[in-house]
Amino acid sequence: MHPTPAEPSPVKSTAPADLEIKDAQIIFSQVWKELEDEYGREKLRFPKELILLGGAPGAGKGTNTDFIRKLRGITAEPIVVSALLDSPEAKKLKSQGGMVGDREVVSILIRKLLEPEQQNGAILDGFPRTKVQVECLKLLFDEMMRLRRDFSETPEAFHFKQPIFHIMVLFVDESESIARQLKRGQEVLAHNEEVRRSGLGELWEERATDFDPALARNRYKVFKEKTYDALVSLKEIFHYHFINAQASLERVQENIVRELEYQSSLELDPRTFDLLRKLPLASEIVRHARQDLVRRLDSYKVEKPDLMNAVVTFIEEKMMPIIVRHAISGRADINSEDALFHDPQALAILIDVFSERGFHATVDLHHIEIPEKFDLQTGQIQCRKKKVFRFGIRFKGSEIRRG
Repeated sequence: MHPTPAEPSPVKSTAPADLEIKDAQIIFSQVWKELEDEYGREKLRFPKELILLGGAPGAGKGTNTDFIRKLRGITAEPIVVSALLDSPEAKKLKSQGGMVGDREVVSILIRKLLEPEQQNGAILDGFPRTKVQVECLKLLFDEMMRLRRDFSETPEAFHFKQPIFHIMVLFVDESESIARQLKRGQEVLAHNEEVRRSGLGELWEERATDFDPALARNRYKVFKEKTYDALVSLKEIFHYHFINAQASLERVQENIVRELEYQSSLELDPRTFDLLRKLPLASEIVRHARQDLVRRLDSYKVEKPDLMNAVVTFIEEKMMPIIVRHAISGRADINSEDALFHDPQALAILIDVFSERGFHATVDLHHIEIPEKFDLQTGQIQCRKKKVFRFGIRFKGSEIRRG
């Protein structure tokens, strides 16, 4: 009796394996080699400043992006990664059956950063969003530092500046985000209804997430799990700025200004910074300016009462009538040859007195030579020197209504 041949087991269907490379080092190395071959290493010139901007739904990212651009002098439009994935390069890749994975996103993005208009600085919106993209960003920073070192002693050094990466998160909590999204939805409906009724204006986009609390909540969840977590993971490496966006727009923008204030120690070449650091910062000079002013004025009154009285009398009798006539412009320029000011201390008192009264005063000393004698034998002209003190007085002028 022969055994009955076993029926072949049914073949189990398996999902296609995910063949996308997930190793950030491999991905970045491949992309970087392509760039070096395509552009040449000396042409890999990136923005000096890169701001990675993330904002919770309803946090006012659209409004504040333009504010940040103006604040930092960035002329290029923000690089919105979702828009890059609709670029001709990405569409061509998809039409050929390819995937737009981490490798493709990194490649398209880096090429965008190399465009000349990005050189003054760039804002990235929506990157990174995956762990691989986070690691690729770190590798990009390392390569930018390497480029800087390699070209530091060459004529090309100017193009390879110290890279500065900022991580900025505009944050509102979940309940505030949902409330703002739904409020926007109502504003969009009202606006579009008026446009349709009047035929004037343009329709605004009506997003489903702006009308459904569940969808609005899910949009916030996506932000927290992708954009927010990815950006926070970089806070120990790059300059991290957390902006509480639940306050008024004015307060939010004040916080942004404070966070992005110029920091020479971060932005200057270390050699340049070492040279300049011996000079005080303006903020250090003005920090105690009011207290110092009060102390000086009191000391003048105690130590040089006659001189101070003479200066105040001069201001009251000779200068104030002219200043009053310039109340609308807020600017008066006054010349004087009074010998009172041959004493430098009198000039110091005058400036301090005006400062205490809310004016901005400056003084410029001009030496003018006046011919007095002419020697017919030698042709030599003898002159006497005249000192002319030119005072500039500035203050907030009157705002009069016109028309």
